[in-house]
Amino acid sequence: MSHASPWWTPDVHADRRPFLLGRNRIQSVLRRFFETRDFIEVDTATLQVSPGNEAHLHAFATEALNHDGTGHPLYLHTSPEFACKKLLAAGEERIACFAHVYRNRERGPLHHPEFTMLEWYRAGESYEALMRDCAEILALAAETTGTKQFIFQGQDCDPFAAPERLSVADAFERFAGIDLLASIAANGETDRDHLATTMAAAGLRVAHDDTWADLFSRVLVEKVEPHLGFGRATILDEYPTAEAALARPAARDPRVAERFELYACGVELANAFGELTDAPEQRRRFEMEMAEKARVYGETYPLDEDFLAALAIMPEASGIALGFDRLVMLATGAARIDQVLWAPVAETRA
Repeated sequence: MSHASPWWTPDVHADRRPFLLGRNRIQSVLRRFFETRDFIEVDTATLQVSPGNEAHLHAFATEALNHDGTGHPLYLHTSPEFACKKLLAAGEERIACFAHVYRNRERGPLHHPEFTMLEWYRAGESYEALMRDCAEILALAAETTGTKQFIFQGQDCDPFAAPERLSVADAFERFAGIDLLASIAANGETDRDHLATTMAAAGLRVAHDDTWADLFSRVLVEKVEPHLGFGRATILDEYPTAEAALARPAARDPRVAERFELYACGVELANAFGELTDAPEQRRRFEMEMAEKARVYGETYPLDEDFLAALAIMPEASGIALGFDRLVMLATGAARIDQVLWAPVAETRA
């Protein structure tokens, strides 16, 4: 059985090199973008007490050894979010971070075990400010590479057009014929059976052991996401509170939260929040996420008590995580994420 040539062979590198040079140009331009807006670039530790507490994110675990050989677990972070929020608590107001992050069980055209996350935070500013940042960054990336259209898997998106803003509830109605908010109580609690009945009536698959979150995710992935970011970028806004563990509830409707995701060419590029700063509520949500992780995968990650303590003094803020490599893919015309990584992670074969 033959395998493709390694990425470091001269002919393969020659094919990849234009994408990689494009990556460097985009990173340089974005650094200037943030600098001119009074952001400070920060650099956070990769090793953390907790890698993050989302049920379906999988981390790489390691162990820190003391001089006497005793050890304690540490994890490669799945995002620099906890560290960045500690810096907001410390008094920083506008910060940006290009962080290498690590997610296990992920590899494919749009996924890599180690990738670069661009995160930025605005203390005292609404998450609508992040929407404006996203529109500017899409245009800036395209301008930097001389790209008129983002194209991925035959689908195109105009990076210079104003993004469409669409609520999750409106998207469920438009693309699946489902009244999502009818399955969510005023306090944010979800009604699994109501959503299951509505989905079954719409001809969608429902299994007896599906939770409300499972059902929500199925509609989102199968019916909604395939329509997002075509022609122009889409900002998918106002996620249900149950699907926004780190976001504060929207002032106009507590059933939904200040969370949006950015899509272009059907590719999810960024995930943003009006940040939750209620430490007891954050703890409750993390514990719910870890209970779900234990149910599905039989494992949990520790809570970062330092983070929860910092949250108590963190100012109101908005924050966003953008998959930098995916942005580079769209701006350079690469077909796979490994084409825009200078040195991809080795593939292990059984």
